[in-house]
Amino acid sequence: QVQLVESGGGLVQAGGSLRLSCAASGRTFYAMGWFRQAPGKEREFVAAISGSVGSTDYADSVKGRFTISRDNAKNTVYLQMNSLKPEDTAVYYCAARGAARLSRLKAEYNYWGQGTQVTVSS
Repeated sequence: QVQLVESGGGLVQAGGSLRLSCAASGRTFYAMGWFRQAPGKEREFVAAISGSVGSTDYADSVKGRFTISRDNAKNTVYLQMNSLKPEDTAVYYCAARGAARLSRLKAEYNYWGQGTQVTVSS
C-alpha cells in the first residue's frame, strides 16, 4: 500500500522557518512535489524535484525562500521554508508520481499525503 506521510508543520511567526518532511513507502517514486491549499482557494503548486538528477522547480511566490530536497536512501522529500510570510499559511501536501520528470500539474501526481498545517502569524 502506498503511503505519503507529511510532518513538520506548525505555527511560526513571520520571518521564521519550518522544515516539512514527506516519507514515502510502498513503492519507489520518482518526481515528488509540494502543493498548498489556503482556505477558500485552489490547491497550488509550491515546489517539485525530479527523480533522477534532482532538478527542481519553484513557484514564483516561494522562489529564493523555499528549498526542496530529497534523500533517496530514506525515500523522503523535504521542504525547507525560510522567511515565512502570513500568506504562506495553508495546508501543505506532499505528492508523488511514477515518472522521473517533475511537474507543476496536480493531475500528473498519482499519490497524495494527508496534509500538514502551516500557520504564519504576523
